[in-house]
Amino acid sequence: MTSKIIGVGNYIPSETITNLFFDKHIFFNEQGVLLTEDNAAITSKLQKITGIEERRYASNNQVTSDLGLIAAQAAIEDSGIDPETLDYIIFAHNFGDVRFGTVQSDMVPSLAARVKHLLKIKNNFCVAYDVLFGCPGWIEGVIQANAFIRSGIAKKCLVIGAETLSRVVDIHDRDSMIYADGSGAVILEASDDESGIQSHLSASFTFKEKDYLYFGKSYNNESCPDTKYIKMDGRKIYEFALVNVPEAMKQCLDNSGYSINELNKIIIHQANEKMDEAIISRFYQLYDTPVPDNIMPMVIDKLGNSSVATIPSLLAMILKGELNTHSIEKGDVVLFASVGAGMNINAFTYKF
Repeated sequence: MTSKIIGVGNYIPSETITNLFFDKHIFFNEQGVLLTEDNAAITSKLQKITGIEERRYASNNQVTSDLGLIAAQAAIEDSGIDPETLDYIIFAHNFGDVRFGTVQSDMVPSLAARVKHLLKIKNNFCVAYDVLFGCPGWIEGVIQANAFIRSGIAKKCLVIGAETLSRVVDIHDRDSMIYADGSGAVILEASDDESGIQSHLSASFTFKEKDYLYFGKSYNNESCPDTKYIKMDGRKIYEFALVNVPEAMKQCLDNSGYSINELNKIIIHQANEKMDEAIISRFYQLYDTPVPDNIMPMVIDKLGNSSVATIPSLLAMILKGELNTHSIEKGDVVLFASVGAGMNINAFTYKF
């Protein structure tokens, strides 16, 4: 027995933020020194490295659990199930509900509990909890749901990934331009046929890598030192990912029993276009095989990096036929992979 996806949903916020939005920002480096480059040059460099032309932000009246609810409702509708039959609601995020104009995170009750309440589910044995696992949180939620289903204690699970990173960025840090908001969700149920999750892998690198992504003070030394924002060491993350993610992907695919030539798609966390392309290139080098055309769908150019939401949101777009150049057909083998704060890496192989 394994688990298969029977419904998908996502929510892409309506507020489009182009690179011109940052034209008037005042950027400093991590030492608090004002950057001398003009903002047009800074955003142009960002676009060349990450591929990001624009990103989406949540409306001022929305929080992360609101975005998660919309994706969950879409996944439930797509699956056709009665939400009262759900055994688990697993909500992956990292910063909770942060209301617009504030810096305080609200995670009590859990975001999963809030979604269950808003779905009006009366079943007390539908267990709702959150997962904090960096950007790989949604994949980790899927892996946990699969474990529940394989063990026989669950038949149906809702796994949500949602984030409003626009609420936790330092406006004086050029890295803030990478981040975005969004949500995605899937319904998983028990499967006895050959479709579904074929293998999975998770790892946490913490001995030296724990602080590659962290919460730190603003680069503007005149800002409140007690207010913390999401920060990253981009160079170390890039080097870490290129060394470790392809190896993890290979191990996961090999454990599935499928060969590299049977792989139809790779859906990877949309963190940085150049980094993802380099990861895929190294992955195929491990098999001494050229990278096939059209193997990796990317939407980061228009949607930015929405952390746990990138993979489930992209999956929903593909399965709903919203990407002209990508599709997934019955029988296709797809490798999902992510990397992020922790530093955590995970992956799963899936047959549709």
